[in-house]
Amino acid sequence: MSVFSDIQRPVVVQARRELVEGVLALDLAPTNGRPLPPWTPGSHVDLLLPGGVERQYSLCGDPADRGSYRVAVLREPDGRGGSAFVHDVLAVGDTLRVRGPRNHFPFDPGGNQRTVFVAGGIGITPLLSMVQAADAAGADWSLHYAGRSRATMAFLDQLAGQPDRVHVYAADEGRRLDVASLVDGPAGRVFCCGPRRLVDAVDALSVNGWTVHTERFEAREFGPPVWPDAFDIELALSGSTLRVQPGESILDAVEDSGAVVVSSCRVGTCGSCETPVLEGSVEHRDSVIGPGGAGQTMMICVSRAAGPSLVLEL
Repeated sequence: MSVFSDIQRPVVVQARRELVEGVLALDLAPTNGRPLPPWTPGSHVDLLLPGGVERQYSLCGDPADRGSYRVAVLREPDGRGGSAFVHDVLAVGDTLRVRGPRNHFPFDPGGNQRTVFVAGGIGITPLLSMVQAADAAGADWSLHYAGRSRATMAFLDQLAGQPDRVHVYAADEGRRLDVASLVDGPAGRVFCCGPRRLVDAVDALSVNGWTVHTERFEAREFGPPVWPDAFDIELALSGSTLRVQPGESILDAVEDSGAVVVSSCRVGTCGSCETPVLEGSVEHRDSVIGPGGAGQTMMICVSRAAGPSLVLEL
């Protein structure tokens, strides 16, 4: 069962270790000694860093270990400063707060379906625990892991024991991943995380009975909204109605009204701002539910009304 939590809790940096070039692993332990909330493969937590900076990182340790959470952080030279702080400032013994865990990328190792995992770079992190669960369940699985070089690909040492199942594609060795070849043979399911180009290519594999599950670190690209005009949102819990203008997000309009909403990435990738929809049609412009998703909830940071009004449980 997936666990969803919006509770913030203090943790201490128990250990930090450079896994490969540019990737740092952190072990985060509770400051009060109590067990951390359980989590399932595919889960992530939000790290709440100084200055109001929040970043989402997949849990990549052992779900059975309630004494610590492990995350792996890629240094992003062109990022907004969160990864640089983790790499350059955060030290063993420092405390910070985490929110979660949440899981919008769940994995069930049961059943007899063939399962193909596809990772690009740091996208290995949510898949690592899935691979371990699939192996423990005796499932039919394979992992296809692509990166710039082996020197930049984290967790290869953990995966080295199964060369018949784990396939490594290091660009500097001239080996390229042919995504289309992954769906040869009997139909099954694909779980993928990585750069936008890789995830877009895997998303296109939903053919011949295959099911595709993806998680994105980068926002989807969309054209103009299907409802280009202003629209109204009724906040059912407060009874107020707000007008959302073209180019304005629902999240901004709600925050400007004084309502309190949990949010983080503001680009539709983390799922923090997921909000129940009571009435109205939604255009999903996020990377969690995605186009064509059901309308029971929406990510109000980027998704919009597909008509003149919505009623939200806020």
